[in-house]
Amino acid sequence: MEKLLKIGITHGDINGVGYEVILKTLADQRVLDVCTPVIYGSSKAVGYYKKVLELEHLTVSVVKSGSDAVAHRINVVNCCSDELKIEMGQATADSGLNAFFALDMATLDLQNGVIDAMVTAPINKSTMPQDRFPYTGHTEYLEAKANQKGLMLLLHDALRVALVTNHLALKDVAANITEERILTKLHILQKSLRVDFGIRTPRIAVLALNPHAGDNGLFGREETEIIAPAIQKAN
Repeated sequence: MEKLLKIGITHGDINGVGYEVILKTLADQRVLDVCTPVIYGSSKAVGYYKKVLELEHLTVSVVKSGSDAVAHRINVVNCCSDELKIEMGQATADSGLNAFFALDMATLDLQNGVIDAMVTAPINKSTMPQDRFPYTGHTEYLEAKANQKGLMLLLHDALRVALVTNHLALKDVAANITEERILTKLHILQKSLRVDFGIRTPRIAVLALNPHAGDNGLFGREETEIIAPAIQKAN
């Protein structure tokens, strides 16, 4: 029998949409047939949201760690205190702290090979404990943990869109478009397309920043001075 991949799922903000998305997804039996899900979160929160979402028929196994996860079952690793307080729709310090606890434990298990991959439910960055999570998002946190550059990808069928910048105010994007950063992201993207997606000779297009690709400097010079030279070097 083929071994199922063990997928860690962090519960994100306990007052947000995370548990609704997670439980409704795992309510589809087909998911349990292709992977072993391990929710890093709170059995108390799971029970609360099962009732709210009228999914009380879902069977959940509470395990001590990801290594104890049972195939074809929804597994939960308790990362949070039993005293956690759920306030749906509210941004609270408690929700941010418990989001961090789940993310930290799942990341450690991923690094130690306990789980094969990790999926993260949304966090509220404004409530995350800054002394433990001084990052603008999951991407930057995982880059720091792995001590290497990452790449944010948006995927749909055969289309994959990679981003040069992450989690920046729109007014700051242009200043952060550099030739070096474009080349770095292109190298990571090419490797990912080959290794992760099995595309032996990927075709990569680079989008412009300004309308009409700047129209030779009429709407900005990023294309002529930064983006086009980076494409030439990449070629």
